[in-house]
Formats: sequence, C-alpha cells, structure tokens
Amino acid sequence: MTYYLFILAVFIVDFIVIIWVLLRPHREPASRIAWVAVIILLPILGAGGYWLLGEVNIGRKRIIRLQKIQDAMPSFSQSLKALPSSSQTAPTSRFEHLFKLGKSISKFDPVSGNHAQLLASSAAMIDSLVIDIDAATAHVHMLFYIWLPDESGQKVAEALMRASKRGVKCRAMVDSIGSAELLRSDLWQTMQDAGVQMAEILPIGNPISKIIKSRIDLRNHRKIVIIDGNITYCGSQNCMNDTFDEDDDMQWVDMVLRITGPIARQNQYLFANDWMICTGQDISYLLHEPLAEIGEGFTAQVIGTGPTDRHLAMSQMFVELIATARQELIITTPYYIPNEAIQSAIQSAAYRGVKTIMIFPAKNDSWLLQAASHSYYQELLDAGVKIYEYTSGLLHTKSLSIDGEFAMIGSANLDRRSFDLNYENNMLIYDQAIVGQIIERQKTYILQSNAISQITVASWPTSRKLVNNIIAMLGPIL
Repeated sequence: MTYYLFILAVFIVDFIVIIWVLLRPHREPASRIAWVAVIILLPILGAGGYWLLGEVNIGRKRIIRLQKIQDAMPSFSQSLKALPSSSQTAPTSRFEHLFKLGKSISKFDPVSGNHAQLLASSAAMIDSLVIDIDAATAHVHMLFYIWLPDESGQKVAEALMRASKRGVKCRAMVDSIGSAELLRSDLWQTMQDAGVQMAEILPIGNPISKIIKSRIDLRNHRKIVIIDGNITYCGSQNCMNDTFDEDDDMQWVDMVLRITGPIARQNQYLFANDWMICTGQDISYLLHEPLAEIGEGFTAQVIGTGPTDRHLAMSQMFVELIATARQELIITTPYYIPNEAIQSAIQSAAYRGVKTIMIFPAKNDSWLLQAASHSYYQELLDAGVKIYEYTSGLLHTKSLSIDGEFAMIGSANLDRRSFDLNYENNMLIYDQAIVGQIIERQKTYILQSNAISQITVASWPTSRKLVNNIIAMLGPIL
C-alpha cells in the first residue's frame, strides 16, 4: 500500500510540475518539450531538476533592488542621449534598424566620436590595461566573469592597488562562480586592504538557501572596464592568463578592443547599474559628469542584456544582424547551441547567396557543449555555410561582422545561456576601418583552422551522431 501511495505522490508532483512548465510565459516550445520529456523520463529527478534549473528566478530581493534603481533611471539617463554624429560616421538607412533594435534593449542611442585599437593578443590586453590603470587620475571600474589570481590577474590587481594608493577610486566586481578562485585567495583581501573596493556579484553563500530563493546558475558573464569615464574595453577576454588551466597548455584566443570616446559612458551605465544592485552604493553621479566635445570617430552602441531584461533580447539582436548581411557574414563563437530562430537565420543567409562563415574551436573546454554544437553542422553545411574549426587553441572570441562595414563583439555566445540566463555586454560598431581590422583577425583564425565539409560530417560514426543529437535535444535546458 505504501508503495502505491508513493507512486501516486510521484505522479501528482510530476503532473503539477508539467502543468507549471506548460503555463510559464516566455518559454520556447522546444524548451517546454525538453523539460516535459525530462520530467516524464526521470520521475522525481526531472521535477527536482526543473526546480533547480528550470526557472529564470534571480531572487525577490534582487528584483526589488533592481526596480528601485531602474525607477531612478529617467533622472540620469538623459546624459546618455545620442550626441551629434559626424557625416562620415552617421549610420546609413541600411543599418539604422540595427541601432533602433539596440536602443529598444538598453535604451542607449548610437553615439559617434569614438576611436579604437584592436589589441594584438591576450597578453597585449593585460599590458594595455595595466598602462591605462597606471595613468588613471579619477576612477577605474572593472567587471569580469573570471578573474584569476594568476600572473595576469596579479598584474592587474597590483596596478589597481597602486592607483588606489595615489587616490584613484578603484571599484572591481567579479562573478561568484566564475571568480571563485580569486574570492578564496589572499589576493582578494589584499586588494581590499589596499583600498580597492571589491564586490562579489550574485554570491552563492549558503547553496541550499540560495537554491530555495533563486536559480543558482544565473551568472554575470560581462567583461567591462571603464577608466576615467573616457576609456573602455570591450570583448571576450577575462582577467587571467591565456591558459586557463595550468595542467592544460591550450591557449584561449580572445578579441578585445580598447576604445576611447563617449561610448565609454554607456559601459559606465552598465557598470553603475550592476555596482548599485550589488553593493547598494549610489554612484549614479558619475553619469552626470560632462562628456568631452565630440569630434570625428566611429559610431557605436552598447547592448546589455540579462535574465531580468527583455526575454530573448540578445537572440533578437543576433537574428537581425544575420538578416542584414548581403555579401559576407563571419561569425566566431566558442559555444554554438542556437535556438530555432538563430539556426534558421544563418541558413537563410547562406541560401540567399551571402558568403556565410562560422568559426568554432576544434577543441572546447566542454565536450558536452561541443557535442551539442556538432549536431547543427549538417543543416548549416547543407545550406552552404562554410564551417571552420580553429586548431591553435580554444577560440573564445565572440564576434560577428557584416559586409565589411558593421560588427558586434562582446561577451555573448551563440547559445541559450547567453540568450536567457547570463548578464552580457556587447557593442555594435559601424566603421569600415575598425570592422576591417576585426575581419582581418577573423581571417587569421580561418588560416589556423580546418575546414569542415559534408564529407567530414558524413564520416562521423553513427554512434557519435546519435550522442550529438541526444545531447542537442537537451539544448534548451543546458
């Protein structure tokens, strides 16, 4: 009798959870199907998994804090309005819709008068960052998903401590999971003792309590640097050596722009928003500081997204960018687990005659995610997409270029985690010179890659294809 009561209880619980899954708003059909299948196939475990990972719940207290800060946004967002664009950099009607979509996401207008340098390597990025911190006179703001207490992380930390000692206001934030090693290290306390204001984003604390109150794997994946309100960095690189694991000599390959100009104000806004939520310290006054007079320079716009923002905003941005391409589309991403809209948009680009190139790492740091990515290769190849796998390290660059004129770089991957779960920051760039440099870097990746053909995929064992497709079925919940 007890056994039958247990089975009945399991059935009732699973039935309730399935109904909950079907009624939840802002969920794609594929995601609903995946979760229903998991709950049915794995009674109890499936329902428990949904409780842990199915809801995009950041926590009631954080939502309240976020709402209070956003309620104050109109009072200081006026300083973020578009500034006059020069005739050379004003967006043409062909790209205007991209900036309009971007504004609907983060409320920022495109702004001109910016200048950028594409940094040569991960080491060059760290060296440039240290030089800029050493020259800072007012403030240094940094936010990284991963900051390690390795050689590169130590260099940046020492530069911040030197800056703090001479009176520069230094604020640094790191994600609780991505930077767990730094948080446990002596360097964290040393930086605080030296006057650097440090903050842990989305802290785990008591894991059991955290799981009850919110979803534990919602993370801040952003990489933002602002120095003196006029210098900013944007790209895929974290604050660490380019070899993530000392036991693995695989080099992480990133793309980062060092940018000067008014676009730094928009990254400042994202940083201030995160800092105020995380610490409760109001630094919105920084957004009122006067901007330097705008001169010649390219047009850019910051796109910030997250689980508390509009659903699928980053996915919509990618789809619109892909749909805009007419001659050439080049995409690099380390993780490719697209939703149906992304996969269809890329196929459509190739079908309409756009030279469509996708570059992935040949070796990834997650075999699970790589297997899921491989399941999409056949459809892409059938549409005429050219696929390359980079062999000289883990290609961690997240970039997209269109027709030699327009590009987007930043922290977001082409996967559901970046679309739905992570806080991300990207930047739209309209400028032939800078975009040309980005494309040249993308082409150097191709030269260090193996071309993947239909023959290559056809030669994969049936067992491998089966595993790839099974894992891809779980893509909506990965």
